[in-house]
Amino acid sequence: MDTNEHDEQAHAATEVAPGHGATDTAAEPPTAPVPTPGDTSPARTAADAGVGDVAEVKSILEAALLIAGEPTTTTVLANLFDPPLAPDLVRNLLTDLAEDWRGRKVELVQVASGWRFQGTRAVQHYLDRLSPEKPPRYSRAVMETLAIIAYQQPVTRGDIEAIRGVAVSTNVIKALEDRQWVEIVGHRETPGRPALYATTKLFLDDLGLRSLAELPPLAELDTSNLLEIPDAPTKAAEAAFALATPLLGSEPHEADEHRAPRDPGEHAADPDQTLH
Repeated sequence: MDTNEHDEQAHAATEVAPGHGATDTAAEPPTAPVPTPGDTSPARTAADAGVGDVAEVKSILEAALLIAGEPTTTTVLANLFDPPLAPDLVRNLLTDLAEDWRGRKVELVQVASGWRFQGTRAVQHYLDRLSPEKPPRYSRAVMETLAIIAYQQPVTRGDIEAIRGVAVSTNVIKALEDRQWVEIVGHRETPGRPALYATTKLFLDDLGLRSLAELPPLAELDTSNLLEIPDAPTKAAEAAFALATPLLGSEPHEADEHRAPRDPGEHAADPDQTLH
């Protein structure tokens, strides 16, 4: 046999024979990446929970929120799957999804009632044209009452009258209840058991807030423009003015000035009335 032919046969045998330093890479499955210690990313969390296709789960969550039309809780979103996902896992995936949408004209945010997609403030004045009807306008008395309830809740009508210096009209409370911004949450254990009022989750949703702790401090609010503020959900700038009231920070010597009725039908509070 020719020497060159012998060398070629030996070289071919070496390439296919196991245990001679050659590796058949095409036959071996891909090696999974080694988890990084301390990795808390949504992908790692999903892998630990046995979720196979993280991208597919995020796409389903994204689609559900886009067509929901209202804030959706992590529990409801978790129950979209069988078996249901852990709420903490869903929350991590939603946080990651929010990052995916960052920088676009639509953003994913968490509010008091859950998660929702909404337009950014930069495009809000364009989106307002989708609803050409003018939003309702509320009087100063309504907005001051709302501010007192928001920052001092739970409060009774007597508490509100003591701060504003005027009797609270039934129509004022009714306007806020009809808007579903305030509700009765209980009764004070005093004679007459007056109703206690507090704000609702819808109130926080309309302001784009997750909790009352995110309300701006009164010291940071400009009260000079508090006249009549339009109802403008998700407009944080206007909401700040709507919540501001100089009466919450009034000094004692200013009380007489604020006892004048503010709206038709309002009467000055009796200084000797019993507060509830």
